[in-house]
Order: sequence, then structure tokens, then C-alpha cells
Amino acid sequence: MSILLLDKIRKVNKLLHTSTTTKFVFSDICKVISEVLDSNVIYISKSGKILGLWNRESEFQKDRIPAIEQYINVSLREHIDATLNERLLEILSTKENVNLETLGFDKNYVDGYVAIINPIDIAGKRLGTLFIYRNTKPYDIDDIILSEYGSTVVGLEMVRSVSDENDRDTRNKSVIESAYHSLSHSEKKAIKAILSQMDGTEGLVVASKIAKDADITRSVIVNALRKFESAGLIEAKSGGVKGTYIKIISENLYNQLIEFER
Repeated sequence: MSILLLDKIRKVNKLLHTSTTTKFVFSDICKVISEVLDSNVIYISKSGKILGLWNRESEFQKDRIPAIEQYINVSLREHIDATLNERLLEILSTKENVNLETLGFDKNYVDGYVAIINPIDIAGKRLGTLFIYRNTKPYDIDDIILSEYGSTVVGLEMVRSVSDENDRDTRNKSVIESAYHSLSHSEKKAIKAILSQMDGTEGLVVASKIAKDADITRSVIVNALRKFESAGLIEAKSGGVKGTYIKIISENLYNQLIEFER
């Protein structure tokens, strides 16, 4: 292994250590791979959504943009062309120096371009595709090694992100459930009435009006709001005669409460 290749691998590997203490951004790994391979890099989820990307400035010349934007809107969270994504998902192992014309791109725009297509598979499950391309020179064996290492890093971080999200959902559900079951029957009625009065995740509610409509006392409404606020599910601020400003902080609060009511 050459010293240059080892240095590049260490540069990619550094991201794994950084991501243990800070939130991982997929465009970060795309940027590093772009630097070590002198390429444009796009991470595409299995569904075709762009989760990470990095473009070299030299590739942003106006006459070169159509080469990719014919099928890929180069913006985060956008979806690539469905047909192109199907072609990428059919690639089951790393393919190097792929002629973009074979993927459906217009020959007039992609002449001179080559790509590395890295399927991202973890535990036999396809998570997405790392799409690397440039028009300077073909990729050699060191480039292929780096691209496969980079795709492994992306896959591991994707698995961890999904795991972290599942853990957050579980904790969130547990907090909502605990707060909900701490309410009295009247307080549950008050929370349902309050949420039904809101338009979206925040808004003003008038406690006296809710109390009258729901046939409960104003103190019941205040107690219910305090319990949910103490649990970190909402923010509640008095607006005087205008009412109480409420902002829902907890994700999926509506859905979880509906589930508990069943």
C-alpha cells in the first residue's frame, strides 16, 4: 500500500472518530471522498433521495451542469430520476470507470466522464448508492479501494443514524405515554380539546372558551398544560387576554395520543 493511499484512507477514517461526538452529515463524507478522489460525489438513498453531495468547483461550469442535471437535480433532499435509480439499484457490486452513457445520460453531455458506482449494503440490506464521477482521468485501483472504504463508512453511519432515530422514537413514545397516563380523566379531556383547537404545531388557545366547550374547569386545563410542559412535550406561554400560546415540541405527539385513545 502506498503512503499516499494510506494518508487518504486515514483522512476518510477520521470522519468515523468525529461522528462519535458530533452529528454526522452525509455531505461531509461526500466532501472528503471528493477531495481524495478529485471527483463529484453524490450519496443516494434506496428510494432515490439525495442525502449527501459534494461538487468540485471545476465541474460547476455552466456547459457541464446538464451532464448530471439531465437526471439528477443536484440539491439535498431532492429525488433523482426514478429510471436512473432503478439502474443504480441493479448494480450489485462496485463498478468502476462506468461510461455515463450506459446509464442513460446524453452522450453529448457526458463525453469524457467516467464513474464509480458503489452499492451500499449492510447485513445484506441495500441502503443506497454512492455515485462518484469525474472527467479528468479514469479511476485506478487505489481510487476503487478508497471508494469502497468510503461507501462502507457511509453504510455504517446510515445504520447508526437509523438506530439513533429508532432510539429517539422509543424514548419519545415512553415520555408521551408516561405524561398521558399521569393525567386525570378530566385533564385528558382538556388536552384533547386543546390540541383540537390548534392549527398545526403551534398557536393560541383560549382556556375559558375550551373550558366552556368541553364542560371542564379552567384549572383542569392549566394543570394538564403544566404536566405536559414539565414532561418537555409542549411550551406554553400566557398571552394575557389573547389566550395561551402553545408550541408542540415532541415529535409525533398527535399520533401517539390517538394511539393511546384506542
